[in-house]
Amino acid sequence: MRKLLLPYLILIAGMVLLDVLWLGFIARDLYDDGIGHLMAAEPRFGPAIAFYLLYAVGLMVFALAPHGARRSLRATLAAAGLFGTLAYATYDLTNLATLRDWPLSVALMDIAWGCIASTLSALAAKLCMDRLDPARGDRPHQDQTAVTTANTAAGSGSN
Repeated sequence: MRKLLLPYLILIAGMVLLDVLWLGFIARDLYDDGIGHLMAAEPRFGPAIAFYLLYAVGLMVFALAPHGARRSLRATLAAAGLFGTLAYATYDLTNLATLRDWPLSVALMDIAWGCIASTLSALAAKLCMDRLDPARGDRPHQDQTAVTTANTAAGSGSN
């Protein structure tokens, strides 16, 4: 359980930190200009907390946990980036389809952000996951039977 709980918490912390930087400082004016008239004066923290808890579950299920530390870093980051792109595209494309004043520029920027934030958060969680399972690290999973057979054939098996 610890091998999944700590990476999960790191995903949440990573997404929150990145979103605070992105939404609060880096892209604040872009969102204000594009959708400021739709935004609440103050964020509602209940839905935000629910989002981060659920979104991190999605990243765990689809990018990190399927293969744990056996999955290569590249495969994990690709899965996380794809998950982020698809999840944020679902939100932004639905808004483009249903809201009168949702700008295409905001949608494209937000979809790209979903990919970036998900990938960076998954990177931190993957590094943690590999550290918790150092026997596997970033190596591809090997069939233990094949390794044992090869070691025995090479004379390194136990006698």
